[in-house]
Amino acid sequence: MSMTTITAPRTLADIAGENGVFSIIAMDQRNTLRRMFVAAGLEGTDDQLRESKVAVARALSPYASGILFDPTFGVPAVTDAGALADTCGLLVAAEPAERGTFNGEPRTHRDPALNAQWVLEQGGDAEKFFVQLRADRPAPRADEPDLVQDVLQVTREVVADARAIGVPAVIENLIYTLPGEELSPMAREDAIIEAARALNDIEGIDLLKLEYPGSAAGTRRLAAILDKPWAVLSAGVPFEQFTEVLEVAFDEGGASGFIAGRSVWKESIGMHGVERDDFLADVARPRLDRLVQFASSRATPWTEVGSK
Repeated sequence: MSMTTITAPRTLADIAGENGVFSIIAMDQRNTLRRMFVAAGLEGTDDQLRESKVAVARALSPYASGILFDPTFGVPAVTDAGALADTCGLLVAAEPAERGTFNGEPRTHRDPALNAQWVLEQGGDAEKFFVQLRADRPAPRADEPDLVQDVLQVTREVVADARAIGVPAVIENLIYTLPGEELSPMAREDAIIEAARALNDIEGIDLLKLEYPGSAAGTRRLAAILDKPWAVLSAGVPFEQFTEVLEVAFDEGGASGFIAGRSVWKESIGMHGVERDDFLADVARPRLDRLVQFASSRATPWTEVGSK
């Protein structure tokens, strides 16, 4: 797909391979990416963010079914540079760059201007919206906001708008630690599954981008409550660890692919020029090729995922 504005409707086929599997590179980080530059001893300027995103798009988009960028630095820079391969779909991150909190917990909100029509105008093939849902958190007191219902209502609004325009809605969730909480592996698994259960009940979500629950048993539990396609996110884990995660996600969880970022390209941050280009060509691309081949042989095509 080109990065010119394309008339709706779009479908998940626009960000999947011909085999119905998602092999998507993620580089929608903004503040996180800036911190990565600083950790590498660099200033992390706007220009450095833009240049890194263009380099990743140019090197990896010819081999991915889709690529995910933010609208602040990624989409404009990649558009101006003509760096996106015609065969690669574009997902646009539509959540606000800054999010509020309540007593240390994140609050989800939506900017109505960053809607599905706006995604199309960015040249996008799908809208990605990030939430942080702890569906298992204690019920709020009478004087507190209902953080769970806030997330679910915002998600419903995003999905309804995307459906009205004809743009696939990709909802990403990351759980978080409640104030004073120490999550055991089982408690983390439960939190991931309960959040996925609540999101799965929202009609119209096209694809869920979810964390790995942490075990084969947990992944089977996750699969049992989903009737929508899901793709596993990399969460920045080392590449070799992510390949192990994918094996379980595909074989035990019926995942329809991956949306991977730092596990593939993170060492390129701090590099520039020929050094960065060589790393992306000689290390990041083979990593992506390995993930694509693995997904092609073991992931469940999204077209085969139906209501139970």
